[in-house]
Amino acid sequence: VEDPNRIKELLGKTARMTFHLLDETANIGAATPPPGVMFLMGEGRPGQPETRYAVRRRVEVDGANLTDARAGQDNRTGEWVVNFTFDSIGTRRFADVTRANVGRPFAIVLDDKVITAPNIREAITGGRGQISGNFDARGANELSVLLRAGALPAPLTVVEERTVGPELGADAIRAGMLALGLGAVFVFLYMGLAYGLFGWFADIALLVNILLLLAALSVLEATLTLPGIAGIVLTLGTALDANILINERIREEFKNGRPPLSALEAGFTKASGTIMDSNLTNLIAMACLYGFGSGPVKGFAVTVAIGTIVQMWTATTLVRLMVSWWYKATRPKTLPVLEDGKGLWGRLARPLFRIIPDVTHIPFMKGARVGLLVSAVLSTASLVGAFYPGLEKGIDFKGGIVMEVRTPGPADLAALRTKVSGLGLGDVGLQQFGDAETVLVRLPVQADEGGTQQAVNAVRAGVEQVAPGARILRVEAVGNRVSDELFLGGMIALGISLLAMLVYIWFRFEWQFAIAAIITLILDTTKTVGFMVLFGVEFNLTTVAAILTVIGFSANDKVVVFDRMRENLRKYKTMPLRQLVDQSINETLNRSLGTSMTLLLSALPLAFFGGDTLSGFAWVMLFGIVVSASSSVFIAAPIVLYTGENRLRRGGPEATPPAAQGGKARAPAGV
Repeated sequence: VEDPNRIKELLGKTARMTFHLLDETANIGAATPPPGVMFLMGEGRPGQPETRYAVRRRVEVDGANLTDARAGQDNRTGEWVVNFTFDSIGTRRFADVTRANVGRPFAIVLDDKVITAPNIREAITGGRGQISGNFDARGANELSVLLRAGALPAPLTVVEERTVGPELGADAIRAGMLALGLGAVFVFLYMGLAYGLFGWFADIALLVNILLLLAALSVLEATLTLPGIAGIVLTLGTALDANILINERIREEFKNGRPPLSALEAGFTKASGTIMDSNLTNLIAMACLYGFGSGPVKGFAVTVAIGTIVQMWTATTLVRLMVSWWYKATRPKTLPVLEDGKGLWGRLARPLFRIIPDVTHIPFMKGARVGLLVSAVLSTASLVGAFYPGLEKGIDFKGGIVMEVRTPGPADLAALRTKVSGLGLGDVGLQQFGDAETVLVRLPVQADEGGTQQAVNAVRAGVEQVAPGARILRVEAVGNRVSDELFLGGMIALGISLLAMLVYIWFRFEWQFAIAAIITLILDTTKTVGFMVLFGVEFNLTTVAAILTVIGFSANDKVVVFDRMRENLRKYKTMPLRQLVDQSINETLNRSLGTSMTLLLSALPLAFFGGDTLSGFAWVMLFGIVVSASSSVFIAAPIVLYTGENRLRRGGPEATPPAAQGGKARAPAGV
C-alpha cells in the first residue's frame, strides 16, 4: 500500500474479523435471510459492483487467532495471493472446518463485509493458508493489511507517522551507498598500507564480515533503513579493531625477540582477552539502544551488534586461518610487520607507515592535572549550554509535524505561509530546504493524536491548492505522548548503558578502573552534548544512537589501555605507578590511534555525503571519536593514577625485559 492515508484507513478497520461458511442453498435475492443465515455485502473494488453473500452466522474460526498475513505470489501460477498464519487454537479449528468442507466457499468477514469468499481447495492442517481471488499487487497488499488490522484487539489511533516518498527515499539511499562505498575504500587502503600483508588479510575478513552481516539481516527479514546503512558503515570501522589489536601485538612480540611462530601465537593469544572485553562494551551499548530505542534506531543497533559479533569471529578465527595457511606455505624466517620492504610487492606486503614511532616515552602524566581541569571546564560549560540556550530538540523529543514539500517550480513561500498559517494550527515555520523547489513545513504539537493527523491532512490539502502538482516527499508527525515516551526511553538507554559499563569494567578489572571509566564516559558524553549545542545539531533518536555508539567506542578504547596497565602491573611489581601508566599508554598508542582512524575514515564520508538524515549523526560520531581517544590518555589514565597509587594489586615475580626472554616456541593452535 503506497498511500499513507489509505494505510491509516485500512488500519482503522479494527472490527472483529471472523471466518464463516456460505449457505449455498439460500436465495440471495430474498428480502430476508433464512434462520442461521445473514446477508452481507462484499468489499467492493473501484469500478466493480458489490456482491451479496448468504453467510452462515456460526463463526467457524475467529480472527483473534490470526498471527500474520502477507501478500505474495503463487509459486505455480504467479498470481497474487495472501498467505496467512494462525496460532495453535486457530490452527486446530481451521483444520477441522476445512477438512469437513473441501470444495465449499469460505467467507472472511470484516466490518460486516465479506472481504473475500474463496473455495476451500483442500484440508489445511498446518495453520497456514492462502487466499486467492484474482488479486493485483495492490489488492493483495490491502487485504493483508485488513486481515492484520482485523486482528487488533482495540480501536487504532495513529500517534506517530513517518512517511518518506520514493523520490526522497531513492536520493537518501544513493547518498548512503556513496558514503558506504567511500568508507570501504578508505578503510581498505588504510589497513593494507598500515599493516601490509596481515592488513590485506584483515580486508578479506572484512568483506566476509559484510557478507555475513547482510546474510544475517536477510535471514532476520530486517528492512534496510538509513540508520541501518549507517550501522553498516560504522561496522567497516569497528570490524577492524580486533585485527589492529592482533597486528600490533604480533609486531610488538616479534620486535621483542620472539621467533615468527611464537610471535604469531602470542599475538593472537594475548590480544584475545582485550578483543573480548572491548567488544562486549560495544554490545552493551547496542543492547541498551535496542531495548529503549524506537523504529529505525533499533535497526541500527541490530546491525552494529551483528557486525560486532561477526567481526570477533572473523578476526580471531578466519584471519588466524589465513595466517596459518600463509605460514605453512612459506615457512618465513621473519614476519612482514616492519617497514623495510623492497620492490612493489615487498612494499605492499609490509607496513608503509606508522602513525607514530614504535618506541615513544611521552610523559603524559605530567599533564594529568591540566587535562582533568580542562575537561572539567569544558564539561561544565557543556552542561550549562544544555539548559541555556538548551539543546535543539528534534521532532522525536518535542513532538510536532515536519513535512518536506517539493513544488513544480520555485516555491512561493509567501503564498504557502499565508495558506498554512490560516489553517489555525498554531505557529507555523516555513523555509527553503536544499533548493528553491523544496520547502520544509514545521508545525507545533497538536492537542491530541487525532488533531495531529487532521493537521497533516489539512496541510496536504492546503499545499495542493497553492501549488497544484506539489509532491510530499516526507512526513514526520509525532504526538505529545509519543515524544515524551521517546525522550524518556532515550535517557534511560543512556543511563543504563553507563551503569552497565561501570558494572562490567568493575567485574573484569578493579574498582579504580571502573571509577575512571564511568567518570570519563560521563565527561565524554557531556562534551558531545556541548558540541551539539554549539553547532545546533538536533537532539533526536538518531543522535542518541550516535552518543551511545560514542560511549561504546570510548569504553572500548579505555579497555585497551586498562588491559595493558593490568598486564604491566603483573609484570613490573616495583615500577612506580606514574611510570607504569605512562609506559602502558605509550605501548598502546598505535593501537588506540589505529582503531580511532578506521572509525574516522568510515564515518567521514557519512558526514559529507550521508544527506541531512545522517550528517548530524556522523558529525556527532566524529567529534565523539576524537574526544574519546584523547580522554583515554588525559582523563581515564590520571584518574587510575590518583585512585590507584598504593592500592592496585600486583602479582607474580618481576618480569625480565622482553628482549631478554628466550626459550623454544611451541607450535600454536591454528597457526
